[in-house]
Amino acid sequence: MKTVILPEDLIPYEKADVLAYDYRAQQESTKQQVDLSMNTFSFLMEGYKEVHSDIKSTAISNTEFLLMKAGKCLMTEKLTGTNNSYRSVLFFFPNEAVLQFVKKYSITLSKNIERKTIQPIPFDRYLRTFAESLTCLDHLSSSNRQRVLQVKFEELILYLIDNLGHSFLESLITSVNDYDLHFQQVIENNKLNKLTLNELAFLCNMSLSTFKRTFEKQYRVSPSKWFQERRLEYAAILLKNERKRPSDIYLEVGYESLTNFIQAFKSKYGVTPKQFQST
Repeated sequence: MKTVILPEDLIPYEKADVLAYDYRAQQESTKQQVDLSMNTFSFLMEGYKEVHSDIKSTAISNTEFLLMKAGKCLMTEKLTGTNNSYRSVLFFFPNEAVLQFVKKYSITLSKNIERKTIQPIPFDRYLRTFAESLTCLDHLSSSNRQRVLQVKFEELILYLIDNLGHSFLESLITSVNDYDLHFQQVIENNKLNKLTLNELAFLCNMSLSTFKRTFEKQYRVSPSKWFQERRLEYAAILLKNERKRPSDIYLEVGYESLTNFIQAFKSKYGVTPKQFQST
């Protein structure tokens, strides 16, 4: 699958500190590999969006929008509404813009803030109007459009700080420097998301062969075996604690057929799922 690089693939000839793009689609996409070279506000106006990042997965309708940290993610876009369409107003900005904002307004940032790669934020009337305003600047000269977008960036951040506090800003400029810890975070946070090894390798910024070697070095078992164990453990929780039927959960825990799920479960626990529930 080809990786989409944003904003470069959408706005190939425009080089600026802050960029806006009114993105529309008439076809759905599933787990498209996306490399964000800049932080991005994705104001979802129409449709449904699901994003898997290295440490978080989230899904939203057009009652929310996303703040996404620069990096790699898997993106699903689905069409909704009477027009059967998808629309997202994208607002791109670099970490340097955040740091300049912090300096200009003398904001003191906390240390050791939790790193968040995706943050869903509820829409309100002001924010929806703001998103639409970003699409009304094409008649301006390139230099004046850039000046206006920089002012709009400050406007948005000031509004969000007043509503959300500083934490969303702090998490944008928090990075991870521990290679092994980051790898483990990707694995642990996506262990039940039914991602392929290729997709996990992409989120780790690795080739598939490097991903497999790193996995076996850290976990002392093959990736397929490890993920199967975690999903069967999750299945046991669903069977015992939530009293779900095997036929209701086999797809959820990553099996294409009920028969294969029963065989794998019995191999691990020594009993069938129904027998496990009755003990």
